[in-house]
Amino acid sequence: MTETSHDRLLIIDFGSQVTQLIARRLRELNVYCEIHPYQNVTMDFVREMAPKAVIFSGGPDSVTREGSPRVPQEIFDLGVPILGICYGQQVMMHQLGGKVLSGHGTAEFGRAYVTPSVSSLPLLEGWFADDSDREQVWMSHGDHVSEIAPGFEVYGTSPNAPFAVTADVSRNFYAVQFHPEVHHTPNGAKLYENFVRIAGFTGDWTMGAYREQAIQAIRDQVGDKQVICGLSGGVDSSVAAILIHEAIGDQLTCVFVDHGLLRKNEAEEVVAMFRDNYNIQLIHADEQELFLGELDGQSDPETKRKIIGKLFIDVFQKHANTIEGAEFLAQGTLYPDVIESVSFSGGPSVTIKSHHNVGGLPEKMGLKLVEPLRELFKDEVRALGRELGLPQSFIGRHPFPGPGLAIRCPGEITREKLEILREADAIYIDQIRKHGLYDDIWQAFVAILPVRTVGVMGDGRTYDFACALRAVTSVDGMTADYYPFSHDFLGETATRIINEVKGINRCTYDITSKPPGTIEWE
Repeated sequence: MTETSHDRLLIIDFGSQVTQLIARRLRELNVYCEIHPYQNVTMDFVREMAPKAVIFSGGPDSVTREGSPRVPQEIFDLGVPILGICYGQQVMMHQLGGKVLSGHGTAEFGRAYVTPSVSSLPLLEGWFADDSDREQVWMSHGDHVSEIAPGFEVYGTSPNAPFAVTADVSRNFYAVQFHPEVHHTPNGAKLYENFVRIAGFTGDWTMGAYREQAIQAIRDQVGDKQVICGLSGGVDSSVAAILIHEAIGDQLTCVFVDHGLLRKNEAEEVVAMFRDNYNIQLIHADEQELFLGELDGQSDPETKRKIIGKLFIDVFQKHANTIEGAEFLAQGTLYPDVIESVSFSGGPSVTIKSHHNVGGLPEKMGLKLVEPLRELFKDEVRALGRELGLPQSFIGRHPFPGPGLAIRCPGEITREKLEILREADAIYIDQIRKHGLYDDIWQAFVAILPVRTVGVMGDGRTYDFACALRAVTSVDGMTADYYPFSHDFLGETATRIINEVKGINRCTYDITSKPPGTIEWE
């Protein structure tokens, strides 16, 4: 559990696929919250955390099944507001004396409409406005409440959920059968806003306040020891480095591994920003020849990734060993990585992604971790970056993979193909920025294809590479859809790339969504 002086809200996770969205909605309201699996939530834990309110998430199980997830009964005696969502509603009803039935033809999945009862409810303030007698919501339930618990009343119904909104106002217990956190419930954010207002949250979770708290925490943890930071040039590691530097100054040394797979001018820009603009001690490990030499002749995607990962660890360790007295390794771990590393079922789940824990280097080098962003979501990291004075052009950068251009170069990697790819990619991004589309897109890049095609330029025949343009929209990278460029944009961009990049004579646009495809090509 995180040490924080902010008002806290506890989200008890019953395994919903969208539990993280609840936290996102609350953080947007400047409310500090933490997600914890139900089986980790003991009363000792709850008393230590001292939450100002509690939310029960949805989940895939059935309350009617023996041994299905529950909460400690004493939670209902804390005297704090509680909101149950979907499975969370059913847990609340079941444990407080109501009844839940399985199936029986009342399952409801997808869009539905809730209509209000006669009585008004503070939780629903702002709903059913403009003389509308219904609100669109997103349902996902097989079981249903058949009898509400004593003290509760019904405040909203849907065709297949007669107890869509229930509450015991005297105890500030609220329960809804739908998911307010998903965008398919258009007015769901207002429901969360009402709930935190009822609970008395003051909205004290700001990046200004977090910055001061984090700086003090870094100083308390590190003392007078040295810290190494693996700097990729991405937003997460960059914000972490600048925050740590603000806390401990020259006790921080960044190691920037240049593997020769970066975009055009990227290495120079990273070095200039951190060494010149921020006066941060930076080791520029130019190891292009090493990486490209090891990758020579390799075409299998997984082999390429493993070579890059192993070399990165070796190079990082070599340069880090030159820093005398280093006891800490700084990482840009974010809160979704922390959540994903704790499984809902209680055992070890997906471990934190390898590019976040630098391939196990903390254990290998005997270093302790400094992770000043581990409480934050990506959008909060960007907000913290703005608070620290990073330019918006950098804060809003699209994600860039650890293996770099290696996975945008299917087949064998050559220096020639990398140079062609850099030039094409730079033109593509320039086009996107010129048309004002950059901030609408989650990620955009060019992939150079392992095929040559026949073309005609002037009076001559060409036999050059084809390239694919890729641009996707996404919230978190877990799912994605292609960006709907106009044909005029695509035509103009293809013309520029073919005219200005020697070695490409054909452009295609990748319109594959994720799933079934991935965002990157390898």
